[in-house]
Amino acid sequence: MTIKVELTRRAALLGAGGAIAGASLTSSSYVHAAAEKQRAHSAPVARYAVGDFEVNTLLDGAVTVGEPQKTFGMNVDADTFTAHSAENFIPHDTFKAYFTPTLVNTGQELILFDTGVGEGGRPARGNMRAALESAGYTPEQVDIVVITHMHPDHIGGLMEGGAPAFANARYVTGQKEYDFWAAMDPEANGVTKLMAKNVKPLADKMTFLGDGDSVASGVTAMAAHGHTPGHTIYMLENNGQQLVLAADTANHFVWSLARPDWEVRFDMDKAAAAKTRKDVFGMLAADKVPFVGYHMPFPSVGYVAIEGDGFRYVPASYQMHL
Repeated sequence: MTIKVELTRRAALLGAGGAIAGASLTSSSYVHAAAEKQRAHSAPVARYAVGDFEVNTLLDGAVTVGEPQKTFGMNVDADTFTAHSAENFIPHDTFKAYFTPTLVNTGQELILFDTGVGEGGRPARGNMRAALESAGYTPEQVDIVVITHMHPDHIGGLMEGGAPAFANARYVTGQKEYDFWAAMDPEANGVTKLMAKNVKPLADKMTFLGDGDSVASGVTAMAAHGHTPGHTIYMLENNGQQLVLAADTANHFVWSLARPDWEVRFDMDKAAAAKTRKDVFGMLAADKVPFVGYHMPFPSVGYVAIEGDGFRYVPASYQMHL
């Protein structure tokens, strides 16, 4: 498509003005129409190195949500919430939630941490399989699937079409986490219903861990209870480098990580979750260890700095690519 542009003699002279040497300017010219705008785009995979480990964060999806104070900062007044949001250059009345499983290739085993929302997700979520394949892997290559806790956005991708999505994998989760949900009536709530459908059928292929137990060489479980009764995070260590897969220790980089005492609706034991945030992010800040946060802005990898009586999230740049 072209658009015909008519130039007056005055406009042509002003446009020429000696600035365009050797060009012939006539009274009419043709220019291309503006290119059509494209939709928002996010790369589905980001890749990092931890020693010889390859770490891939996979974007399962992201959704925009309104009325954030119904979820975050439930124990602070609206003015405090608004002011803290403004100080961090984010709106106080809406936010974007990200969902980020992590795939780790140790060189010996391919380990997937959490499985995303799965086939029951809305259009903006449930894209973990596509992200995994964008990383260059297939579900059949996954050796171990680790579940940090039993919330639907972490176990939803375990099954596809009634069959295991990772046909050749074995499974790992926290003993306390599994026992808590397994003891409940399967019809009690959405978590127990999905657990009965997606997790219990895999129990005979499942290994149950406690604090300090090992998934594989260089992958260690760390109790981080509060968000759920057995919420477990994982330390990766290889060749002197470390990274923590922090799962849902904090669900937002401003309203949860930065303010660990602010209550989060999804934390089952809010006091324990606040203590866990202080302990985990205090350790990460002191030791300058990077982490992956399941709900941090994609690619979901960053550092923590102590700031006042809370913390500051520092997104990773090129540190892990040197």
